[in-house]
Amino acid sequence: MSTFALDASVTLAWLFEDESTAFTVSVLDRLATSTAVVPAIWAFEVANVAILSERRRRISAAQRTGFLELLGCLPIAIEPVATDRVWSAVIDLAQAQGLTAYDAAYLEVAARTGLALATSDGDLAAAATRVGVTLLRGQ
Repeated sequence: MSTFALDASVTLAWLFEDESTAFTVSVLDRLATSTAVVPAIWAFEVANVAILSERRRRISAAQRTGFLELLGCLPIAIEPVATDRVWSAVIDLAQAQGLTAYDAAYLEVAARTGLALATSDGDLAAAATRVGVTLLRGQ
């Protein structure tokens, strides 16, 4: 079973039909035989977008609930918050690569673990390439 790092941009494309791409679908399919690793911020980002989308009537309460239930069934390992890494490696990456701390958290997981990163975020993908992190490509 292979493992890769996953960010919220790919995850949230699974919720919105108009944001789904062949790549994001292939990442979801990959979870049938792989495990994804995410930083703790992932759960907050996904929850925030889901609730705001419901408030804005982009999705229904049933869609939100179903989506979050799906995520709970997938092999996604959420790393605990490690403030020493946040205060050092994450901030250093954010500063050096011009990223938000949120995006740098995904990059830090991939860089530290040596895993490929699944992202649809162009700035994060570019930063990953600059620091030598492999990007997960569609199957």
